[in-house]
Amino acid sequence: MPEEQKKSGYGKAEAQNKRGAGPIGGSSAAKGEKSVLIIGGGISGITAAVEAAETGCRVYLVEKLPYLGGQVARMNEYFPKLCPPYCGLEINFRRIRNSKWIEVIRSASVEKISGSAGKFKVSLRCEPEYVTSACTACGDCSGVCPVEVENPFNYGMTTHKAIDLPHELSHPNRYYLDDSVCRKDKCKECVSACKYQAINLDAEPYTREINVGTVLFCTGWRPYEPKNLPEYSWGKSKDILNNVMMERLGAPNGPTRGKILRQSDGEPARRIAFVQCAGSRDENHLPYCSAVCCSASLKQAMYFTEQDSENQADIYYIDLRVSGRNEDFLNRVENHERIQLIKGKVSGVSLEEGRPVIEAENILSGKKIRDIYDLVILATGIVAQVPEIPGIDLDQDGFIIKDALENGYSAGGCCFEPKDVAATVRESTGLVINVLQ
Repeated sequence: MPEEQKKSGYGKAEAQNKRGAGPIGGSSAAKGEKSVLIIGGGISGITAAVEAAETGCRVYLVEKLPYLGGQVARMNEYFPKLCPPYCGLEINFRRIRNSKWIEVIRSASVEKISGSAGKFKVSLRCEPEYVTSACTACGDCSGVCPVEVENPFNYGMTTHKAIDLPHELSHPNRYYLDDSVCRKDKCKECVSACKYQAINLDAEPYTREINVGTVLFCTGWRPYEPKNLPEYSWGKSKDILNNVMMERLGAPNGPTRGKILRQSDGEPARRIAFVQCAGSRDENHLPYCSAVCCSASLKQAMYFTEQDSENQADIYYIDLRVSGRNEDFLNRVENHERIQLIKGKVSGVSLEEGRPVIEAENILSGKKIRDIYDLVILATGIVAQVPEIPGIDLDQDGFIIKDALENGYSAGGCCFEPKDVAATVRESTGLVINVLQ
């Protein structure tokens, strides 16, 4: 077995898949060794994993996607330093690669958890790994692939091949085959193109069982579905986006290499409207405040206006809610001559000659507003992604009830409530104490 497979822990799984074997046998930490299963490979799970591993704790980091990084990997920049995510992620990925205590299990989900603190038994469903660790990320397979589909990493704003690298800094740096769109029963072009025999189209899903002492939920979040907001004409224009799509537009590795362009024709956007609380603080949708949407829109308005001296941004808000060091950032935005803060709830977004039109009322002046923009950005809120597992009590909004979490379970990130990256990293570092205890 290659040394890389021995270190990563993937070798046995891939060997089973190549032989078409059934479920893998159980695995667990050595007797007396502290161990933790971390569910979710976003910034919360990654932080907890590297911190726990450095204390000598055995870590199994499970991620349902084929890569680590979660929502943070898709961002342009984040508070408080407004730095690009690849900077911090690259350091953590290196710590994971160099650690003998961490095993990353990608494309996997938890089917069942039984037992109690100190003696949990976890059953995982692992999806087929069609691309093995022999992959060198040369790209020959993707070059000959005839299937092109929407790229989920860019929220469908670009396309990619059915076999492709998830993103430039994906961990592991390995191509991924999407069997939901791949015509592997008819087309084997990628297999023929691979010089390293790293593609196995006969791979099958398998079940794996792990015994651990603690289970840590870091399952992250997803944006609220804007199709539930028909008053904003979602889906009727490519120039009506949500806030996570805007973040990809601003990213240097995004669909437009960081240039904020109209998605309908590729022309530079000059006027952008941000619609705050799109579905949030609304009993018909999300009754709570997602805590980060205001700061995110302020940040996006700032880096948009910095791209060109002609760019202007209007932010329609009910209340502007920022905290801590972000208060200084709000002051900068308030004094910006090309960013206008408009206190008023947007009643709707319509289209005029293909361009989005905002209809709102300025609460402070009492004037009605009807204005045309190049792009409209809906600041949709944060929705928790906690799986339904017996013994884990959720509130009516899908977040874990903190006071009810016990018996060897812990949780971080947005499992309890919406929070920003900085707060998530601090909290996840502290969670390691719970694991060690």
